[in-house]
Amino acid sequence: MMNNYNLDFSLAAIGSSLIERQAAEKLLACNEELKKNGLSLTAQQALALTQTRMNALKENKRIELNGYIVDKLILAFCNSPYIYKDTCEDTFHELIHLFYDLKNNTWDTISDEDVIEFMKNAFNNRCHGSLELLSGEALRLSEHIHCGKTINTFKED
Repeated sequence: MMNNYNLDFSLAAIGSSLIERQAAEKLLACNEELKKNGLSLTAQQALALTQTRMNALKENKRIELNGYIVDKLILAFCNSPYIYKDTCEDTFHELIHLFYDLKNNTWDTISDEDVIEFMKNAFNNRCHGSLELLSGEALRLSEHIHCGKTINTFKED
């Protein structure tokens, strides 16, 4: 006989699995746009990216209520001259972590769209595709926000 705790846990696991599958399907739907840039995701890669999202949310103690952001992130970056077919999955994993870290470190004062735009602009321009430099830019923006300023007054060096 299954007690209520086990039933709740089982239902949560089923729900989580369903959410992950739906999220992976949403990522696979990005393939049409990705192919225009010589990129694509396999079902296994989409599931791995979905798991990275779940891990990043847990690490940052976040829940996501306003929809799934990873597909928007991938679509924003897929036309970058620094996203390459053989490393795009790894790059996307790093970008997911950076996105959620930046959301946390800026105390959610910046919209998802503005965070993505900031990341893409920095990655493509100042950082020349370097994730390490992008992480540094994210840190600079966080410090700027912590001083009571806004993204609009952030100086891009």
